Amino acid sequence: MPVSFDVHSSAGIYSVVSERNVFGTHASAIRAGIVIADAYFTDTLAARGITTISLNANEGTKSYDALGAIIVRMRDAGVNRHTHLWAIGGGAIQDAAGFIASIFMRGIKWTYVPTTLLGMVDSCIGGKSSINVGTYKNIVGTFHPPTKVLIDPDLTATLTTEQRIAGLVEAAKICYCRGENVFTNYLALEPNIGLPADNLAPIIALSLGTKKWFVEIDEFDRAERLLLNFGHTFGHALEAASGYHLSHGVAVGVGILCALTLSRALINRAPGGAAPSLEQHLRALLCAWTELRPLLESIDVANAIDHLKADKKHDAEFYRFITVDVSGQVQVTRLPRTDATDAMVVKSLQKTLSILSR
Repeated sequence: MPVSFDVHSSAGIYSVVSERNVFGTHASAIRAGIVIADAYFTDTLAARGITTISLNANEGTKSYDALGAIIVRMRDAGVNRHTHLWAIGGGAIQDAAGFIASIFMRGIKWTYVPTTLLGMVDSCIGGKSSINVGTYKNIVGTFHPPTKVLIDPDLTATLTTEQRIAGLVEAAKICYCRGENVFTNYLALEPNIGLPADNLAPIIALSLGTKKWFVEIDEFDRAERLLLNFGHTFGHALEAASGYHLSHGVAVGVGILCALTLSRALINRAPGGAAPSLEQHLRALLCAWTELRPLLESIDVANAIDHLKADKKHDAEFYRFITVDVSGQVQVTRLPRTDATDAMVVKSLQKTLSILSR
């Protein structure tokens, strides 16, 4: 049964629709536009007569250096300011296509079809694009919402264990940040990596319905939406230090555990509320991926800390982390850039990596 709702943004209202057989139902509309897609789907789309600009789903695709060639290919294909752009893929494809849509001829309309669980539960709404420049993760970006988001839960059948974990981590984070009641509702859906599409659909709906509140109340990341960066400061640093062998969602899961460890050090006790349940859930998810341990063991902590210090959320005198208070509620925490803070952050990272590597 299709599920749909609208998201209100400063650029207008856009719809989110969850339905099966998206490629078949919308084939004619997709053929009429220009398509940027994950190379994994090139043959599937070609079988429906859909020609694509196929891109590899990796961090290099969403780098500033790579975007110019994509734009040239679009222009050579006859794209103009009235052409509709379709983005089909996960987060890297969304970031590249969303950024290009926001700047090509000063902005064109686009539709996003997320093909990863992370894209379906989180990044598909909110309108943000984030682009890497050099060694700096997500340092450039825009806000340019799509005109429509089309979600096909059946596409989750193509996902690896790692990709399923990544999506569930983000869904857990979003629901937790909204409050204990919402997180309890999330856990009641029994989220795990083995769920079929029919069981993932209500998790997707709950997560997106929860994120809708954040993006509508704080579209431009100035207050409440900042809380959704929970785990991202540590997570982005771990991604970079792993040479991006650690995917974003998995890195965020590890990053949340680091943030919880840092929180315990700051409040000098274990946080209450739903924090213990969140920690238990994330550990269970992360430990289901057998390749995580060797990846974490290969990370140079000093390198990760260098990336952490360069995070765009900090300023000259303070670090900014999302931590939890004694009741387990998320909060923005400013910590002075001092040797004492650095030691606390390093210890939190080392302790978390040690626990997950056992």
